[in-house]
Amino acid sequence: MKTLFETWNRINLVSRIVVGIILGIILALIAPEALSGITILGTLFVSALKAVAPILVFVLVINALASHVSGKATNMKMVLVLYAVSTFLAGFVGVVVSYLFPTELTLKTGAQEIAPPSGVIEVLESLLFNIVTNPVSAIMNANYLGILAWAVLLGIALKASNDSTKTMLANISDAVTKIVQWIISLAPIGVMGIMFDIISTTGLSALQEYGRLIIILVVTMFFVALVVNPLIVLLVARRNPYPIVLTSLKESGITAFFTRSSAANIPVNMALAEKLKLNKDTYAVSIPLGATINMAGAAVTISVLTMATAHTLGIEVDILTAVILMALAAVSAAGASGVPGGSLLLIPLACGLLGISDDIAMQVVAIGFIIGVVQDSCETALNSSSDIVFTAAAEYAKERAK
Repeated sequence: MKTLFETWNRINLVSRIVVGIILGIILALIAPEALSGITILGTLFVSALKAVAPILVFVLVINALASHVSGKATNMKMVLVLYAVSTFLAGFVGVVVSYLFPTELTLKTGAQEIAPPSGVIEVLESLLFNIVTNPVSAIMNANYLGILAWAVLLGIALKASNDSTKTMLANISDAVTKIVQWIISLAPIGVMGIMFDIISTTGLSALQEYGRLIIILVVTMFFVALVVNPLIVLLVARRNPYPIVLTSLKESGITAFFTRSSAANIPVNMALAEKLKLNKDTYAVSIPLGATINMAGAAVTISVLTMATAHTLGIEVDILTAVILMALAAVSAAGASGVPGGSLLLIPLACGLLGISDDIAMQVVAIGFIIGVVQDSCETALNSSSDIVFTAAAEYAKERAK
């Protein structure tokens, strides 16, 4: 049994999730009533994600801000601006695509349980009160706005702490990340239960909507990678952006596609930055930091899935609310963890803006894991390759200014 378990764990996570999806579909078609207990596996998996997500966001953001070293002359200000602009524009593209190609999801909970905000004023009011909530209450109630606000404040305040404190924060961050990795390693089993539940309840027709959702997400990410990012580089560096964009996609994006982890791809990006002869003082900070906060792909995922949830529940999202959603998607994407599926855990933050409950949001997270075989790989490829693109763009802009 131990040998079988070790062999199973050595198989790539994507392959294991595919196996879980196939098994869930087959079992639901063969014996939907006799094997109905399988659905508990999906429920347990979603519950585990729901439990760990608030703590994960809290410690990752604190550690990222507290461990940032200042003092050396670098291009970091320009790089950070490019990260922010790219992530915001990616969220913008995600919202626009969602308006043009609305998608419905299969959810257990109906719209009658939703109390959508009446307008942008109510949205802003809810936003502000959620930000100033008690931090313990925010974590207990999965109030991601409050969690993010307190994490940012504590992270900035702890920048002046001594090395031992920062080491402790890093260790706690690593420990929580490890727990998330353990839970995500159970994704094949959880996805099997989720697919069993969906297929046994709604039939194979449910797969059609996932295919449409995957296409929308992937095409949007390709548009960001091949149109939006090159335009940003062109405006900043005033040179042909495609050599650096295509090189980054080839040497960084492809690797990230298979590792599905921005953090795991840091050594690849560092080696590529050295190969491109970029400023080491800049890329030594921008690459690791980008693995945490440069999340254009995550912004696309958060925006598209949140808008799909709103469309499913019949919630009308006006332009002003959509603008807030874009900004929120950019901010929340910056808190996405460097592990596979990390951005999915931040969907409840954006959903909360539209009055969508945490229970429904976590169902959307579960759907995200089902489509994550393709979506998360493309998302990570976009995120990680963009780190190199914008680090290089800042360097080129500095050279042009001389």
